[in-house]
Amino acid sequence: MELYHGSENVVEAPQFGVGKLHNDYGLGFYCTEHEDMAKEWAVGFDHDGYANRYTIDLDGLRIVDLDGDQYCTLHWLATLLQNRWFDVRSPIANEARSYLIEHFSVDFSDADVIEGYRADDSYFTFAQDFISGSISYRQLRNAMQLGSLGRQVTIRSERAFSRLVFLGSTRVERSIWLPRREQRDRDARNRYFDIERNARRKGDLLISQIIDEEMGPGDDRLR
Repeated sequence: MELYHGSENVVEAPQFGVGKLHNDYGLGFYCTEHEDMAKEWAVGFDHDGYANRYTIDLDGLRIVDLDGDQYCTLHWLATLLQNRWFDVRSPIANEARSYLIEHFSVDFSDADVIEGYRADDSYFTFAQDFISGSISYRQLRNAMQLGSLGRQVTIRSERAFSRLVFLGSTRVERSIWLPRREQRDRDARNRYFDIERNARRKGDLLISQIIDEEMGPGDDRLR
């Protein structure tokens, strides 16, 4: 697999055990298969950056793909709730957090690589609205498709880190790529508010019903 990592620095030798603990999937080295996405991640409001390029041999590694058939969107959300800070001031959001973590947590203890959605600003808004009861499960799933290129590959184990081979880096200018990142996020949000957020349908599942009926990972309604 060929991967890209956006950073304000050239990262020739990613270090196992270094980074922020409270990222989407916990401690790890966060990459993407899309160079353009890495360029968006690389820049900030006050700095240019680099799109670092790698290859990794995945043979024999345990890969957890949260988009796989054995998982549903609630597995991804439960992972996020365990690692990221959410506003859970409302009673339903607090109950939803506890329920999803208890019933949809994924064991990553022996995972070498995790793949799944990246909770950028727009995706985080969609998740927040769902646990607060503002949108249905169907609307959440549809909203997750609005931010193009929003998947990430997270290198987690020391064994996986040892497989990374640095191929080089490309300088990224914030004057070009910061507006692109902001526009992509705006487009996803606008489509969400224009199309999905108010598009309730009869029979839609809200988080309150999922909790009340004690739905679990095997429930066909969550597929």
